[in-house]
Amino acid sequence: MTKQDERKLETRRRILDAAGRGFRSKGYDGIGVDGLAKGAGVTSGAFYAHFGSKAAAFEAALIAGLDEVIAAVPEFQLKHGDDWTTEFSNYYLGKAHRDNLSGGCAMAAFSPEVVRASEKTRALYEQKMQAIAGLVADKMDGASKPERLANAWSYLSSLIGGVTLARAVNSPSLSDKILDAAKRT
Repeated sequence: MTKQDERKLETRRRILDAAGRGFRSKGYDGIGVDGLAKGAGVTSGAFYAHFGSKAAAFEAALIAGLDEVIAAVPEFQLKHGDDWTTEFSNYYLGKAHRDNLSGGCAMAAFSPEVVRASEKTRALYEQKMQAIAGLVADKMDGASKPERLANAWSYLSSLIGGVTLARAVNSPSLSDKILDAAKRT
C-alpha cells in the first residue's frame, strides 16, 4: 500500500468517525455535510469523494456502530460470565452512557433515525440487529432457541428504550428514575 493509499484510508476513517459522532449527537437532520466534514477536519469535497452523499455516510456510520456492538457483546459475555446481562445493563443504562450522545451506542442513537431511512438502510439495520440479538440470545435463559431469542429482543428493547427515554426527558431526576426502572426490567 502506498503512502497516498494510507492517507486516503486515514481520511476515510476520520470522516467515518466524525459522521458517527455527528449523527449520534445531532441526528440525521440535525447535521449537514459541511458539519460532518468540519468534524473530520476535511473539506466538503473530500467528504463527497469518500462517501458520495450524506445518506451513504449515515449508512456507513450505522454499520460501523452496530459492528462495534457485535464485537463488544461477546467480550462482555466472556468477561462477566453469568452476570453479563446485569453488568451490561449497568453500563448501558448508566449516567455516563446516557450523557454521552456523540460517543454512545449506535443502537440507541441510530434506531430512531433508521425509522425514516431508506429500505436498504433499514434492511442493513435489521440484519445487524438480528446478529446482535442472536449473540445476546446465545447467553440468555430459556428452554428453547426461540424463547431465548424472544428474551434477547425484550432485553435489547428495554436497554434501547430506557436510554432513549432517559435522554429525552428534561428532568434529571426523572431521567435517573427511568434508568433505574429500566435496569430492574
